[in-house]
Amino acid sequence: MRTLISWLLGFSLGAALGAALVMLFAPLSGQELKDALKQHYADALEAGRQASAARRAEMEAQLAQMRQR
Repeated sequence: MRTLISWLLGFSLGAALGAALVMLFAPLSGQELKDALKQHYADALEAGRQASAARRAEMEAQLAQMRQR
C-alpha cells in the first residue's frame, strides 16, 4: 500500500511539473494553443470521416459484386 501511495504521489507531482513546463515553454499563448488543438482535432475527425466513407463505398461495391455472382 505504501508503494502505491508513493507511486501516485510521484505521478501526480510529475504530471503537475510537466504541465507547468509545457505552459512555460509553449510557443503559443493559451488561447492560440487551444485553437490549434481544436483545429488539429477537427482535421483528424474530418480525415477519419473521409476514410470511413471511402471504405464504406469500397465495401458496398464488393458486396454488390458478390451478390452478382
